[in-house]
Amino acid sequence: MLSRRRLLAVAGVGVGVLAAGCAPDHRPTLKRLQANEAVRVGVANEEPFGYLDSYGQLAGESPEVAAAVLKGLGITSLEAVQRPFGQLIDSLLAGTFDIITAGMAITAGRCERVAFSRPDFVAPTAFLVEEGNPRRLRTFVDVARAGEPIAVLDGSIEQEAARAAGIPDARIKPYDSPGHLYQAVFQGDAPVGALTDISLHNLLGRHPQSPLEVTPGLPLEGRSVSQPAGAFAFRPADTDLVDAFDAGLTAVHQSGEWLRIVAKFGATAANLPPAGLTTARLCQQS
Repeated sequence: MLSRRRLLAVAGVGVGVLAAGCAPDHRPTLKRLQANEAVRVGVANEEPFGYLDSYGQLAGESPEVAAAVLKGLGITSLEAVQRPFGQLIDSLLAGTFDIITAGMAITAGRCERVAFSRPDFVAPTAFLVEEGNPRRLRTFVDVARAGEPIAVLDGSIEQEAARAAGIPDARIKPYDSPGHLYQAVFQGDAPVGALTDISLHNLLGRHPQSPLEVTPGLPLEGRSVSQPAGAFAFRPADTDLVDAFDAGLTAVHQSGEWLRIVAKFGATAANLPPAGLTTARLCQQS
């Protein structure tokens, strides 16, 4: 179970309060976290990957998988700091929290700033469109050619993919949460929204009478990996924590515990990273 502490919930404003008047702690990050038996984690309020529930409690696939891994390292309490997705990396590097648990996709650009764990899951990008997909929007190139606006999560790989397909920034509408993205498509502000299929199916599950639908996973359009992969992100200097976390995540994947954790969030065995898919390989992708 995740900790029910609300110390850093919602805005994360408690971080400065905790640090005030304390001497700098120069211990390696893993030793510090083990001594405290607690870790601050960053989430972006994106269901089902990492969010605060209606009671302000930490929930989601990534925090729950992280909790299982960290328990094996002697860290039993996770304290949530919520930030917009596009601010997570800056906040991590500033020391606001120690791990990003938000289902963040591994990309070459992000690898230049943070250290990723081994892949936690794979999930294709899909589109949220009007039922029947009357505009026949199946790829980012289709959206570019149609001259249509597209809703994305700010700072996401879908935002990057839209730009790479030639959609101008003026037609890329960034939102700070999946819920706002859903509303944009529902209200007609954009005829299409792009996000992982897991996130979009989760959204529709919360709106069973919705006139929208989720397309099949998008074609890879030149990518040499099977699907985008999500992972946990750390500060580059925290190699001790990354190495220990990777060993624990491998054990959680191989034991079957991962499947038991993620099933309630809509993930299946198809979302397990395939053998041979490594963080190093994903970091080299353009």
